[in-house]
Amino acid sequence: MSGHSKWHSIKHKKGALDARRGKLFTKLIKEITIAARSGGSGDPNQNPRLRKAVFDAKAANMPNDTIDRAIKRGTGELEGTHYEEVTYEGYGPGGVAIMVQTTTDNRNRTVSELRHIFSKHGGNLGESGSVAWMFTKKGQVIVDATVKGEDEMMEVALDAGAEDLQNFGETYQILTAPDDFHAVLEKFKGAGIEPMSAEITMIPQNTLKLEGGAATQMLKLYEALDDQEDVQSVSANFELDDAVMEQQA
Repeated sequence: MSGHSKWHSIKHKKGALDARRGKLFTKLIKEITIAARSGGSGDPNQNPRLRKAVFDAKAANMPNDTIDRAIKRGTGELEGTHYEEVTYEGYGPGGVAIMVQTTTDNRNRTVSELRHIFSKHGGNLGESGSVAWMFTKKGQVIVDATVKGEDEMMEVALDAGAEDLQNFGETYQILTAPDDFHAVLEKFKGAGIEPMSAEITMIPQNTLKLEGGAATQMLKLYEALDDQEDVQSVSANFELDDAVMEQQA
């Protein structure tokens, strides 16, 4: 199975640790600010991306006044740091292709830190366009498989307008066209299904099989990238054997 998709269930379990480190709030604040600025409205009801960002922030117990300030910085009502979205590309152990989506106020700092992380864990940062062709931009919703049976979940997905549903045992992966992502997400929530994670991300077209040391090293790289404060999401085209995944879970 795709390490990129199954990693979401592991990352979900580690969410409390991220919160204790204080990095989760930083990432959420950046996303709220960007969403309010790029979505054309500071009203979550009129801005689907902002609505999701606010939902995620509240799920992480972020105070309402912190959310409000982030929105106002995005709309320009309050002065604040200017963030931009930048995508970086590179390679991990075993030639795994990696795309890293960031929100940063300092490109030089971000690229320096990412280059160090890649190098430390057996990878290297590449040029723009070096691996992007291996990925397709999609909306992705990850749902706990215990919520509903596969037939019922498929019915919800089709009714919502999703493109595909895959059963990975512990989780379902639902894919959508980027433009349909927010509408599909709202349909799932309307059906009483709260996703483990939901985002617009880059899905690999093909995957590489990793085992042993290369698999362990790749997961360490993945986690280190995901833990960097400017990083919003990481996509990679690798598969792992179940033994390695069980050690990480």
